[in-house]
Amino acid sequence: MGRSSTKTTRRPRADAVRNRERLLEAAKAVFSAGGPDASLEAVARRAEVGIGTLYRHFPTREALFEAVYRREVDQLGELAEQLMGEAEPVDALRRWLESNVELVATKKGMLAALALAAHGPSDLYAYTFDRLTKAVGTLLDRAVAAGEIRPDIGAEDLLRALVGMCYMHDQPGWQKTVLRLVNVFVDGLRVQTKVQRKIPTG
Repeated sequence: MGRSSTKTTRRPRADAVRNRERLLEAAKAVFSAGGPDASLEAVARRAEVGIGTLYRHFPTREALFEAVYRREVDQLGELAEQLMGEAEPVDALRRWLESNVELVATKKGMLAALALAAHGPSDLYAYTFDRLTKAVGTLLDRAVAAGEIRPDIGAEDLLRALVGMCYMHDQPGWQKTVLRLVNVFVDGLRVQTKVQRKIPTG
């Protein structure tokens, strides 16, 4: 009798999994930095793999974009859960928004370096909006419940404000400017006590 023709699904080899993770990390770093050196070849060099290995994992530029972007979105969702248990409400919200600036930087860098259309796959952005809205919503609700953030702001408002700040700045080093604005923005959302509202007299 011959061998059974039934095939079992093989798990990826450990080195293949490592290579994929290294490529995703490298792509984030290379594209976040931007500039003329942000290329697929630069990603492969930073990950210390051949360009052929990159294409085996990500056969198209779009495939690399989606994998990096989904990974960053998922990490932001996990970060929100982590911050719920280890940071004060306002600090947690601030740190999450600051981390989101990195996601926008990575996205902007990839769109430019890979010459992709800004709209991208609709299902990817629907997933992104839903995941990030829920993540920031949990942090926002916690800060509002603690009486530290004004209640007339919503999760979608926060995300739109953040994206607006990011896309108004395109000069090198724009992230530093946006991070400063995020701090100003969050401070402006804080509930002021009567003592804070009191205007000093001469």
